[in-house]
Amino acid sequence: MVEQINNLKILNRHLDELILLEPALKTARQMAGEVPLRRRAGGFEGMSAIITSQLLSVASANAIHNRLIDLLGELSAKNYLSFSEQEIRSCGYSMAKYNTMAVLAQAELNNELDYEILDKLPIKEAMSHLTALKGIGVWSAEIYLLFCVGHGDIFPSGDLVLQKMLGHILELEEKPDEKLTRKITQKWSPYRGAASRLLWRYFAVLKNKATF
Repeated sequence: MVEQINNLKILNRHLDELILLEPALKTARQMAGEVPLRRRAGGFEGMSAIITSQLLSVASANAIHNRLIDLLGELSAKNYLSFSEQEIRSCGYSMAKYNTMAVLAQAELNNELDYEILDKLPIKEAMSHLTALKGIGVWSAEIYLLFCVGHGDIFPSGDLVLQKMLGHILELEEKPDEKLTRKITQKWSPYRGAASRLLWRYFAVLKNKATF
């Protein structure tokens, strides 16, 4: 079973092993400094934050999420379904996001979605468990398993920032697409969770330095 990334000690050990597998990442790690853990709450609360953040800036997503918290009090499936569509959408939710969260909430209450077993399932089964729900795509499922479960071997290959940084580090002529990104990073297993955190952190550093 793949080791979960539950603390910085484990993350740094995975980064050490990752650099041995891919020396091209050594410069990125040196520039990145301390790579954050980025662990999040799990369950309905964690999934709501992920759904809210899709296609939005961090500031916009945080504002909407905070309004949802103010409305619901506790972020739970039961509380979510106790409010009307109009009330939920007044927080800033699109119709699609409202519907996705409603599907998640109903699935949890119907015992069709069990967050507690996700950290015990093999990655393919955990992904299938989540993506079987309408509105939950591969990216959302991978982000949940990466940050809310702490799965150590996930690299969200559909993420544009990760694709961009992979192309930059490996000096590719073009940004790799999702399929190529998944193929390239396969050799980083079982440390792809550390790799994704490193590349996101590296992107932030380069962006702040205005060198990318």
